[in-house]
Amino acid sequence: MSGIKIIAVNRRARHNYSVEDNLECGIELLGSEVKSFRDGKISFPDAWAEIEGNQVWLRSLRVAENPFSSIFNHDPDRRKRLLLHRDEIKRLRRKVEERGYTLVPLSFYFKDSRVKVDLGICKGKTLYDKRADIRDRDMNRDAEREFRLR
Repeated sequence: MSGIKIIAVNRRARHNYSVEDNLECGIELLGSEVKSFRDGKISFPDAWAEIEGNQVWLRSLRVAENPFSSIFNHDPDRRKRLLLHRDEIKRLRRKVEERGYTLVPLSFYFKDSRVKVDLGICKGKTLYDKRADIRDRDMNRDAEREFRLR
């Protein structure tokens, strides 16, 4: 796809959660926050989204203050609203409430100069699942190595 520039990817989310589905959504930002996104000054190791009323809010996303924004800077820890259609919010609400899923941001990227979030509908992995994934990855790596040698 043209016009997509990846800002950050949450690799830890794929390790701690099994991703059932993902959804692209916009994010409501202030001007100084967009500047920080362009510089890649964001941190979201434990970020998650919650549904309040008819809106989806992103929590624990830290956007560093921009040093060139003077007194009109933003609060680095403020919650950000995600931009979704009403039908999508209803679908997310049903999954989160009934089946115990969690909404986790998987990646942030620019799509035609707009900041987008890849929001994953995730279910937490147990320690056994994490170990099984590591074992499978190691076995695939060994098999690939054998194919290259032969």
